[in-house]
Amino acid sequence: MSSEGLFAGLMTGTSLDGVDSVLARFGEHRVELLAHHNAPLPTDLRDTLLALTRPGADEIDRAGPCHRALGRLYADAVTALLERADVAPSRVTAIGSHGQTVRHRPGTDGFSLQLGCPDTLATATGIPVIHDFRNKDMVLGGQGAPLAPRFHEHLFADPERRVAVLNLGGIANVSLLDRGTLTGGFDTGPANTLLDLWYRRHQGGAFDRDGAWAAGGQVLPDLLDALLADAYFHRPPPKSTGREYFHLDWLTPFLREAPAPRDVQATLAELTARTVADALADFAPRRLLVCGGGAHNRDLMNRLSRRLGLAVESTDVAGLAPDRVEATAFAWLAWAWWERVPGNAPAVTGARRPAVLGRLTLPG
Repeated sequence: MSSEGLFAGLMTGTSLDGVDSVLARFGEHRVELLAHHNAPLPTDLRDTLLALTRPGADEIDRAGPCHRALGRLYADAVTALLERADVAPSRVTAIGSHGQTVRHRPGTDGFSLQLGCPDTLATATGIPVIHDFRNKDMVLGGQGAPLAPRFHEHLFADPERRVAVLNLGGIANVSLLDRGTLTGGFDTGPANTLLDLWYRRHQGGAFDRDGAWAAGGQVLPDLLDALLADAYFHRPPPKSTGREYFHLDWLTPFLREAPAPRDVQATLAELTARTVADALADFAPRRLLVCGGGAHNRDLMNRLSRRLGLAVESTDVAGLAPDRVEATAFAWLAWAWWERVPGNAPAVTGARRPAVLGRLTLPG
């Protein structure tokens, strides 16, 4: 096995906008990022994965080929990453692969299912793979999510002030870092998932660049109030959610008055900003660092700043680009498995105790 301490991380998030991969080395409250790479998801694979987030016919027969295909795509991404870094596979200790979540059902006897065959990935690259990060926490009574807060604590904690780290992926989640210590974290609700789906339905593109379409719409107060009444937003943490809950079929019953599509987009953006602000009200952070694709949404960032009354900053200012935080978090979780460091935080997930997360798959 390698002694260089290099770990790769892979992530395809709720937004399903591509495969993010990083190569990193970890030290005391620091990350050395050696290389990064992004690969698009083939349209047919992306569409099938999206469909699998909702119950349907022949799910097992549809999921099986996706599992293998995604494993091959992950292997190609790692190969391209290592070529970019000019690093031989033998120098990499392990790959942390989250996989693509197609069903997340927390609760009693809860489960979380990710596709992306680790055997395919390990065999193709010749590198050990750490995967299945959520199950141990759920067996211990936790939500199995969010998983990034321990990494956020490692990199972004400030011993002098309260810092909140906000991931704006398909779903929004927060990590609460109180003067250097992780004290909580949870999924606040939808971020990009509804915005992207609604934009794709009415404008045809993949996403609302800079939030420009939403910025030109008007927030509909009655619609916003109706959306905010959903029970998820009023449930105390620990809590987690996903695309299987927040989807267009969730939104449709609220649109009986047939409002202008652009105004709906503005209202969805305000829903994200409002639910994040409400979630952070008691914590009252002195600094908010934002990662994920939503960090590039100027309209959403402005709404957050207005709601929270403080400057909203990308994680760039803290040393890691917002598009690389999640993949780096799973490289860190692979490191944590290798070093037998607990990867979960009971204050976040509600698990009965800390635990080393993940399972090992060897190449041969």
